[in-house]
Amino acid sequence: MHMLAKIPFLASDSMGMRSFGLAAVLCGSLAFSAMPAAARGAPDSFADLSAQLLPTVVYIATTQTLKPNQKIAVPDLPPGLPLEDMFKNFLGPGRNIPRHVTSVGTGFIVDPGGLIVTNNHVVENAEQIEVTLNDGTTQVAKLVGKDEKTDLALLKISARKPLPAAHFDDSDKARIGDWVIAMGNPFGLGSTVTAGIISARNRDIEAGPYDDYLQTDAPINKGNSGGPLFDMSGGVVGVNSAIFSPSGGSVGIAFAIPSNIVRQVIGQLRQYGTVRRGWVGVRIQPVTQDIAEGMGLPSAAGALVTEVTANGPAAKAGIRNGDVITTFDGRKVSDPRALSRIAADTQIGKTVNVDLLRKGKRVTARLTVVRASDGGAPKPPPPAPAKPKSKMSQLGLSLSPLDNDARAEFKLAGGVQGVVVTDVIPDSLAAEKNLQAGDVIVSVQDQPVRTPADFQNRVEADARAGKKVEILLINRAGALTFVALRLG
Repeated sequence: MHMLAKIPFLASDSMGMRSFGLAAVLCGSLAFSAMPAAARGAPDSFADLSAQLLPTVVYIATTQTLKPNQKIAVPDLPPGLPLEDMFKNFLGPGRNIPRHVTSVGTGFIVDPGGLIVTNNHVVENAEQIEVTLNDGTTQVAKLVGKDEKTDLALLKISARKPLPAAHFDDSDKARIGDWVIAMGNPFGLGSTVTAGIISARNRDIEAGPYDDYLQTDAPINKGNSGGPLFDMSGGVVGVNSAIFSPSGGSVGIAFAIPSNIVRQVIGQLRQYGTVRRGWVGVRIQPVTQDIAEGMGLPSAAGALVTEVTANGPAAKAGIRNGDVITTFDGRKVSDPRALSRIAADTQIGKTVNVDLLRKGKRVTARLTVVRASDGGAPKPPPPAPAKPKSKMSQLGLSLSPLDNDARAEFKLAGGVQGVVVTDVIPDSLAAEKNLQAGDVIVSVQDQPVRTPADFQNRVEADARAGKKVEILLINRAGALTFVALRLG
């Protein structure tokens, strides 16, 4: 779950937060009274709705390899603790530190065939994605597509039978003050339900160019990312994506991507594997009150054109610098963000009406939307097919026969038999299991090995037979130990 690093922590000033009261006093008596607004009461319980919806929510675990320059810090422990030696042994200088890390998140099923929605940041750079269903079964998921600009991703698992699926409701109808419930996997604890209300709409948290978040006070924490925000009819109105917090935990300010954005993005990911957005070829800025006054505009609304891309759709439609776009394809443009979202969602190739204010006069232009190039850089050619690698290189090992030179270099006694490890590739499977140069592999799956070819043939034969883990017997400085090395 993002902590909104781009947004600074907003502390109150020395006077604290201001509060406002509303009352009028006439001749010492209260002259103002407010009529209570009609409102729906709080539900007696969320239990029935939760029981209905929980089977649609899944829990996601991803595996990722850390970059070579990333380090694992050794905890600063008081001297004398039993854990001190353990951390020194496994994380101290000269040790091969494990480089595979696991992170957790949430998702929800949107198709009985096994399609799952989550956040892009939950699965970004993942080498393996595992999905655990509400019944406890776990599957490896395939990434269908992702969209960094809205932080959404679509996964696919194999469905042996139709799965319970959530449905989207119209997020435009969600009102401030409506009850909502969030479901997810906070801190990896598993199935968790929290409740709150929609606190605000149309939030821009500077996470991307199409920000239009719902804000909620339903408690949401790390691990809830990608989980659904349900309304009281059981429909998804948002995807929980970010929290505002100085501590990393819930402080009652969380943000969800509205379901109407999610529905549109996921539909394209499902169809194309990517998102195809519209582009009109203008740079725009907000209309401030001063600009509105200076340009003689009726209000400080719309998107002010500051630059028109040559030969772009807007230029071909006759749009000029200084025009204020007020509607686009019949939809009101309140500000630049609104125009960006509306244009991006417009069908590629569609010709639309664009209403403008130009020097105080209303003008309508006809514009044909084209596909955004996202920078326009040509796609690189596909990489050449990789050559098959030996299992030794895949596992990250360099081996040598135990000849006199090897025995002298690694100070190995004459009675030690096997093949010696001469090098371990950083970040490899062998490094993750802390194998080191000078280790002697005595046997593989209880079969003695005497040459690197013996080792390679044994491992490749086991891999062809479908074996997932090899058990190695290692002689390290005269002490024997078994190491389980996972293949692949």
